[in-house]
Amino acid sequence: MQYRQQLITFHEELEQELNQILSYWITYMPDEVKGGFYGALSDTNEPDPLAPKGQVLCSRIAWTFAAAYQRTHQPNHLQMAERAYRYIRDFFEDHEYGGVYWLVDHTGKMLDGKKQVYGLAFCIYAMAEYYKATGDPEALRFSIELYNTIERYSFDPVAGGYIEAFARDWQPAADLRLSEKDRNDKKTMNTHLHVVEAYANLYTVWPDPELQKKISGLLDYFGNYMIDKATNHLLLFMDEQWKPMSFIRSYGHDIEASWLLLESAEIAGDDKHIQRFRHYAISLAVASSAGLDERDGGMWHETDPIQPDRPKEKHWWPQAEAMVGFFNAFEISGDSQWLFRSLASWDYIKNQIRDELYGEWYWGRDDNGEIIREVKAGFWKCPYHNARACMELMRRISHVLQQMPAIG
Repeated sequence: MQYRQQLITFHEELEQELNQILSYWITYMPDEVKGGFYGALSDTNEPDPLAPKGQVLCSRIAWTFAAAYQRTHQPNHLQMAERAYRYIRDFFEDHEYGGVYWLVDHTGKMLDGKKQVYGLAFCIYAMAEYYKATGDPEALRFSIELYNTIERYSFDPVAGGYIEAFARDWQPAADLRLSEKDRNDKKTMNTHLHVVEAYANLYTVWPDPELQKKISGLLDYFGNYMIDKATNHLLLFMDEQWKPMSFIRSYGHDIEASWLLLESAEIAGDDKHIQRFRHYAISLAVASSAGLDERDGGMWHETDPIQPDRPKEKHWWPQAEAMVGFFNAFEISGDSQWLFRSLASWDYIKNQIRDELYGEWYWGRDDNGEIIREVKAGFWKCPYHNARACMELMRRISHVLQQMPAIG
């Protein structure tokens, strides 16, 4: 087949990129004085030893290196996963009220004990992956415990779905936001996306029938409430009754959800949802393509139809998700346009996002093509999106190549 050599080269380059990303985090992020990992690292690789440490960052490191170890079997990858796992259990786990803290200081002392369901989801995701890598029954037990905690406190038995956040003791919280830039709404697409991702990963090691039902329910919420039937974009913020509260378009989330939701349906083994989300995988990929910059193939982070003149940026993570989502659309449809879009996203990363001097990826670029000088690692900047994209694509490319004739 005519694309065989392109796919082989793509795979080789991604494998090299994955190794460089993992090596970067091993080299620069461990905090050898206070334990765990630094809370922040500048774009020139200078650590901030006093920066607070976020649970999401630690969980994403744990997931990344547990997943990588299963590919590479390199001891230093397992050591990084173990370091992250141990720090979560020692400093983020709330032994009094259950769940995990949102933020600790540089010494590991709790700074923000609120229960952000998004954070619990990433911890479930990481613990299940760590169990796959190590077979440690305590990691699986903790992952199941966190799942039960979300169901006990966050699940909405009336309208369905999950309430965004709570106080440390699981009482209602006034501020539900993930970050200052977000709306303060009861339900968000982003949290639901990562809850279904986490539940699906847990299901691969704990195929509980009730968990399977919860995954199916989450997929229904997306199909019924969070995918805008008029535009095929995701609806990001909703009230308790699923009324949309914003029409901001997040192209990165559109393309990330396009493959994550289908993967969750496949893991749950639900034929009805598999067919439904194969369709959505294409429609979401089409919708996200409106966020591509024709000048260079990069994907804009988001746009607001109410404020169309708001400054636009291309952050690192939508580029990673675009590679996977477009390749997924290629696998489903066989249409080569999606393969070429995946390759174009990779070209943009190589040319504009990868930092050839200091390593890893820039935060992004602005509308003028200037580098956005944000942290290279921090609360939100982690190895989850880019390392996962490399691993996911390498697996998918290998599968496609196996289906191709040896010569062509």
